[in-house]
Amino acid sequence: MLLSHESPLAIPTELDSIHNYYERMVFTALREKIPNRFGSNDYTADIACVALNNLPPRYIRHDVDMAFYLSPNERQEMVDKVDKAVTQAIKFVDSSNKAYDAG
Repeated sequence: MLLSHESPLAIPTELDSIHNYYERMVFTALREKIPNRFGSNDYTADIACVALNNLPPRYIRHDVDMAFYLSPNERQEMVDKVDKAVTQAIKFVDSSNKAYDAG
């Protein structure tokens, strides 16, 4: 989430709800594609960052707003983009020379 940490800027709390809609979609795809390695570890975080950096940002305040305004075709396009980005991110991270814990 955009502002899920303490901010030294004293940003109003109503801005805490702003987030990239693709984040939850990427996390869901990761949970499905790498269930044995999904969790709070460097491997998963690196894949999520690579995937999100290859998707266009879609900032919203409430997920229900995005769901209401998307057509079924637009939703499927987003799902397809996420699937492709996550698959490519897994390949990219797996091909790196970085050592990750198995957990």
